[in-house]
Amino acid sequence: MVDLVLNDTHDGVTVLTLNRPEKLNALNYALIDRLLAALDDIEVDDSVRAVILTGAGERAFSAGGDIHEFSASVARGSDVAMRDFVMRGQRLTARLEAFRKPIIAAVNGIAFGGGCEITEAVPLAIASDRALFAKPEINLAMPPTFGGTQRLPRLAGRKRALELLLTGDWFPPPRALELGLVNEVVPHAELMPAAFDLTRRILRHSGPAIASILTAVTRGLNQSIAEGLAVEAEQFARMAPTADLREGLDAWLERRKRGYDGSWTHVSRPDEARRASLRLDQAAGKDATPGWPLLGARNRQK
Repeated sequence: MVDLVLNDTHDGVTVLTLNRPEKLNALNYALIDRLLAALDDIEVDDSVRAVILTGAGERAFSAGGDIHEFSASVARGSDVAMRDFVMRGQRLTARLEAFRKPIIAAVNGIAFGGGCEITEAVPLAIASDRALFAKPEINLAMPPTFGGTQRLPRLAGRKRALELLLTGDWFPPPRALELGLVNEVVPHAELMPAAFDLTRRILRHSGPAIASILTAVTRGLNQSIAEGLAVEAEQFARMAPTADLREGLDAWLERRKRGYDGSWTHVSRPDEARRASLRLDQAAGKDATPGWPLLGARNRQK
């Protein structure tokens, strides 16, 4: 049986690849379920610190939902379609949006419908210059159902989002960059190296601090500023007693490189935590797999 989501992990980074290239990586129910299960496993795996999400083949990131499967659900009634398609897709995009480890979409081709909604939901995205985006659901006489009517206006603004949602017209990578849908557009051959480079620049920092920032932004984004500031303060309170924050402050005061413990443990023996972190980094450097970009030791900073 073909694995619908390929999983390749090295040096603290998991590359998840949507693997239905013959169907332009369309999101059938089994693929969505497999992707959700993979995220569940990664969330509790302390050896994985970040995720890069991409599509198999040369043509598509994901062409969106599997229309044949969705059509069969609609034929069985709205309750079935809501349960099988809408709720499943919204569960996926909500999971991607709220994940406490960085997820970077490497958009390697067509990102229509649900593929575009995945790109909207993840915290970071880089597009190949071969990518193509669209919100084509209106062509089927329906609105987007995986969050597209909500996230795209928040990213692009109401009027610009409505133009795309109401016309169904495709748009190229520079337009996606302008709208805030992606962080960067690169030549196709440079897509994965660019995704790894962004990952490396993030993972040189404390894992708990990264998780705190992701949570504060996701939870606070659609609240009032006062409520958002309360979320921000709550996340700082979680970090305040950790060995990582103590190490970050001590390293700055002592003008030296940082050696993070990388856990939520409270400060007890910071010197011991620093030495353990350095040992892990040295081991990671020795065990790096050839052919993968070495993300580097966590303390490799100025």
